[in-house]
Amino acid sequence: MPSPEEELQELEREIAIVRENLRTLTEQAAALSGGADEARASDRIAEQDELLTSLTARRDALEDRIRGGKRGG
Repeated sequence: MPSPEEELQELEREIAIVRENLRTLTEQAAALSGGADEARASDRIAEQDELLTSLTARRDALEDRIRGGKRGG
């Protein structure tokens, strides 16, 4: 089982990947024309945005847990 610090590093890597995905999808969406393509791009952006929100919340909770453990230790 990974330590909290290792878990935090993995979350940071995942967040960076999702942010890059969002940047790429946004650039692709700007170049698209046509209803179906735009809708598909919008759906993919929304999915990645939800994932980013979830990962960020997990990271923040883990950081709070790590800080709390260091104060109490």
